[in-house]
Amino acid sequence: MLSTVYSCAVVGLDGEIVQVEVDYNPHSLPAFTVVGLPDTAVQESRERVRAAIRNSGLQFPNKRYTVNLAPASLRKEGPAYDLPMAVGVLASTDQVPLAALVGTVFVGELSLDGTVRHVSGILPITHRAWLEGYECIFVPEEDAPQAALVPDIDVIPVRSLGHLVEHLYGLNQIPPVVRGDVHTDVPPDLDGMTDFADVKGQEHVKRALEVAAAGGHNVLMVGPPGVGKTLLARALPGILPTMTLDEALEVTRIYSVADLLPADKPLIRMRPFRAPHHTISEAGLVGGGSWPQPGEVSLAHRGVLFLDELLEFGNHTLEVLRQPIEDKQVTISRARVALSFPANFMLVSAMNPCPCGYYGDPVKECTCSPTVIRRYQQRLSGPMLDRIDIHADVPRVDYDKLTDERRGESSAAIRARVETAREQQRERFRNEARLQCNADMGASDIRRFCQPEAAGKQLLDTTLRKMQLSARAYHRILKLSRTIADLAGSETIQVAHIAEAIQYRPRKILY
Repeated sequence: MLSTVYSCAVVGLDGEIVQVEVDYNPHSLPAFTVVGLPDTAVQESRERVRAAIRNSGLQFPNKRYTVNLAPASLRKEGPAYDLPMAVGVLASTDQVPLAALVGTVFVGELSLDGTVRHVSGILPITHRAWLEGYECIFVPEEDAPQAALVPDIDVIPVRSLGHLVEHLYGLNQIPPVVRGDVHTDVPPDLDGMTDFADVKGQEHVKRALEVAAAGGHNVLMVGPPGVGKTLLARALPGILPTMTLDEALEVTRIYSVADLLPADKPLIRMRPFRAPHHTISEAGLVGGGSWPQPGEVSLAHRGVLFLDELLEFGNHTLEVLRQPIEDKQVTISRARVALSFPANFMLVSAMNPCPCGYYGDPVKECTCSPTVIRRYQQRLSGPMLDRIDIHADVPRVDYDKLTDERRGESSAAIRARVETAREQQRERFRNEARLQCNADMGASDIRRFCQPEAAGKQLLDTTLRKMQLSARAYHRILKLSRTIADLAGSETIQVAHIAEAIQYRPRKILY
């Protein structure tokens, strides 16, 4: 007897419907064969399915079963096909009514006692089922809140295989998940997060980070050890604007596929803050693997990628960031597949000016030779430097400021200004779905939205000639000026806004 059950595979960040066809032949020698390009985890499903059915008090006739996962050209990986395979076996042996399988999708891993376990990628799986017109999806009980983020499809939380069979026969109905209202306009939970008010001194660096947060710009902080570069970066999430619902769903989908979504947080509301160690590989940073998975640049989507001790990262590792920074996405190509992952992040980095860390410090003398300093700083290429909007020198903090008991401006106050600036940008780009903030603008958008006044154009012309800036640097100055004007509540880009943007360009970084 033949039965067909529908499941779903995850390809990149999208789901693809998979037909699980089970053929039961009671007249052949015992066998259990899985075909359709399955990986090792799918092949091992045979033993899990057999044990789960028997330990759930159901019958598993010791005959021949052939399971086909279609389309055969699509690679199937992971244990998410356990549940649909088990349901297919039960349907082909008349232990589940075929009529109950119409218009439904099944996803879940089985334990040997029949318990249904968590699987990754539930959000894109449920979204694909909804797009394809399915009315109902059966998911692990643990993953039901995440699946319920997708509207207009019944999400049935399954605790065990035995309970599922009772539900399909109408004996012990499992109620669908009741969707609550999803609120993303609540302020992020800042408990335990560094407040800008606790950072002594460094007012100009705080201002630079405020501008970066308001427009989504990249930042490089340069200074000797112990002056607060890492502390300032760790305080940055406290001033980032709240994600819109669309942004939150984008980020949640990535974390769902990467299986990094907390069980108690089906929707990520805080902007990501990723801080990989400098020993990370290229594949770990931009994504990779035999079957591509998102890397740190995608996990930082709509948030911050913080690279501390920037020059300790491998040269080639840093260079692979150039394309994601420019294109806001990363494409990973393999022999059988090429997948694209979003990578629209703020790059925030920190570095010392030399190996000993004290080049240019007014208090402690640098022990590095000019050749060593030059070789060290040249690890960061010119094209990479050109892609950074804000270059901030972080000097040593005076003793008087360190011992001053007065607190500075709080993160909440700064965040209020950032939110206001972002709201102006959302209003400006309301007819441009691809633009979320000023940093997303391309050359045509800059011509449209970043026209400075006459005196500002003259200042830009003079700066271009004296500093010999590239076209990319020119455009980044204009985008930065637009953000500074937004923070000031100005509709036009004035000379003062351009002057502040220019002073964030590197005057002299290399020795």
